[in-house]
Amino acid sequence: MIVDQIRESVLSGLKELYDQSFQEKDFQINQTRPEFEGDYTVVLFGLVKSLKKSPDALGHELGAKMVSNNPTLFTAYNLIKGFLNLTVSDTYWVDLLASNTDASCYGKGAPNGQRIMVEYSSPNTNKPLHLGHLRNNFLGWSISEILKGSGADVFKTCIVNDRGIHICKSMLAWDNWGNGATPDSTGIKGDHFVGDYYVRFNEEYKKEVKELVDRGMKEVEAEKEAPLMKATQEMLLKWEQGDPHIVGLWKMMNSWVYSGFDITYKKIGSDFDKTYYESNSYLLGKEDVEQGLKNGVFHQKSDGSVWIDLTDDGLDEKLVRRKDGTSVYITQDIGLARLKYTEFKIDQSIYVIGDEQNYHMKVLKLICQKLGMPFANDIHHLSYGMVELPTGKMKSREGTVVDADDLVDEMIRIARQHTMELGKVNDFTEAELDALCDTIGLGALKFYLLRVDPKKRMIFNPEESIDFHGFTGPFIQYTHARIRSILRKESIDFSHKPAGEGLLKLEKQLLIELEQFGNIILQSANELDPSQMAIYIYTLAKTYNTFYAEHSVSRAESEEKKELRLRISLLTAEVIRSGMAMLGIKVPDRM
Repeated sequence: MIVDQIRESVLSGLKELYDQSFQEKDFQINQTRPEFEGDYTVVLFGLVKSLKKSPDALGHELGAKMVSNNPTLFTAYNLIKGFLNLTVSDTYWVDLLASNTDASCYGKGAPNGQRIMVEYSSPNTNKPLHLGHLRNNFLGWSISEILKGSGADVFKTCIVNDRGIHICKSMLAWDNWGNGATPDSTGIKGDHFVGDYYVRFNEEYKKEVKELVDRGMKEVEAEKEAPLMKATQEMLLKWEQGDPHIVGLWKMMNSWVYSGFDITYKKIGSDFDKTYYESNSYLLGKEDVEQGLKNGVFHQKSDGSVWIDLTDDGLDEKLVRRKDGTSVYITQDIGLARLKYTEFKIDQSIYVIGDEQNYHMKVLKLICQKLGMPFANDIHHLSYGMVELPTGKMKSREGTVVDADDLVDEMIRIARQHTMELGKVNDFTEAELDALCDTIGLGALKFYLLRVDPKKRMIFNPEESIDFHGFTGPFIQYTHARIRSILRKESIDFSHKPAGEGLLKLEKQLLIELEQFGNIILQSANELDPSQMAIYIYTLAKTYNTFYAEHSVSRAESEEKKELRLRISLLTAEVIRSGMAMLGIKVPDRM
């Protein structure tokens, strides 16, 4: 990569000139700003003090040395107030095209031996997937693909929260008011069907609490004493005891939800190499608690409960086993972390979980470290901000969430409306039009949710996400379709190297951006941030559109220029396709 070559040239030039060794951190290399002449800029200020030279003197000496040492790489340099601007030879950029006749694998890293697990989705079986789950799924799936692109061996996993008091709420509501209805008998998708009963439970529960409060009971006490809450707790106890009726009801309702989830996952393109279930893992971690007691990591209180004191680490005391001997969530997570490591022999375990669980994940990693677990230091929490609506936060129990299915359908509807308004699909069959609208609608949704730094909270706006002219998925998809239209009409001769003397500014700018693709994959992978890929692909598409507006491809000034621009167009299309694929987004050849 060009940045690596520039870095090596800087280091060797400094060694030759001043007989001093420096490191990468002692200077910066950036792309030269558009208003200045050059392609890449070396920022010299970090070198000035140790060399006892002025920025100008250092810049001129180093620039001259780099050009003389690398005449085939650099053609010129200029200096502006401590910034050394280097002009890279046209030959370098043309060689980039010539060496990538098969652009389908361009930028991807060679296998690096890293085994990484990415856990995402983590739904509850008492409600359908919603907008927040979509950001989680898109982040987890995308970072998995980006890590694969960097050379890692990746395992995608999901933990399903299929037991607990919240699951019993839906079960109890169906038992009380379902009258034997099923998803098939009502025509309602399974996860939506069960979710409706979760909402019904909370509606009826609120009525009971209000009635008790009206009788003079305090609200906190009323919430505990409400008959529905007591019945739910009794149902959970019976489930844990293996009551045949309760377990049968649990299995039946979960099967409805799983069928619904499968439809949604298939539609949004989410998949997993392995799914774990809390009902199978909630007993895990008990051996770890016993070992921790023996080693003095944990301590037992007089009531029999087991705790760990993390106050010296800036946290607090944490319960790891209740006085009745039952596990808590952190105990299960410790056991599941060990199970994952044992099964897959992973080098890193990435948890894609919302930022409201930041504290929990800190505790999990710290306890695993204190227990001396070999994987503890490699636990990483990819924390992300919640997605909100213009009207505020969503609440499942109040039925105010945006269901994933409904949102995807709405995005496809908006995509169809905008596509028909553009009037360029009159020759499409109905099946082709349906496929195109699915691609545009889902692409718009994914890009909008992935273009933002995961750590930031965001507000989702469907109409803004599908604008064909903004920082959106459809804009990039349209650019790809435009390039493919050009390439369908022309053939490229790969038997010889394209002529490249006298590259125009936008030709070179495109080649500079294309050359950065491999670095962007590595950067996005290292920082677990798909937004960097989204921004890069958008910038590339925008540059190509500017280039296309100013320079004809099919009617170029010469055959040599035509061949060069066709090669640039092909590589641009492939990078857009590859980069968008890592975001889980398809790009159409026609639209």
